[in-house]
Amino acid sequence: MITLVLGGARSGKSAFAEQLAGGLPGPVTYIATALPDPDDADHAARIRAHRDRRDPAWTTREAGADLAGALGAAAGSVLVDSLGTWVAAHDDAAVDVTALLAALEARAGDTIVVSEEVGLGVHPSSEAGRRFRDTLGTVNLAVADVADTVLLVVAGRALRLE
Repeated sequence: MITLVLGGARSGKSAFAEQLAGGLPGPVTYIATALPDPDDADHAARIRAHRDRRDPAWTTREAGADLAGALGAAAGSVLVDSLGTWVAAHDDAAVDVTALLAALEARAGDTIVVSEEVGLGVHPSSEAGRRFRDTLGTVNLAVADVADTVLLVVAGRALRLE
């Protein structure tokens, strides 16, 4: 079963997904796509907050750009956080959506995927920002197409999308 959890910045999407993952069967692997940047104290603090909130029984794998490989290597239930940082980890947002979808569909265990909803934000002022927004929007559409459940989290509350 694939569940896509979408939400804006600071919407509570990751915490909501973590609550969902707590109810999954068997061991849970948390696949982090954001890697710490020693030059960015704010980002490091956000990563630390996510780590501190995780169930200590979960295994954490820092995948960075190799999300498809990390999904293929993970047994049991998986929580991926998040597609936005996965897209950002690629030069020019050049991601392999086909490999991601194949890895998601090949998994035997339950998978929860967190992603930033980019369709409700402001129009990016730079070419790089527009490329990121467009790529992540395309990735979100593709993952939603293979997902069994799609949820939109706003202010920590989830709406099921049909």
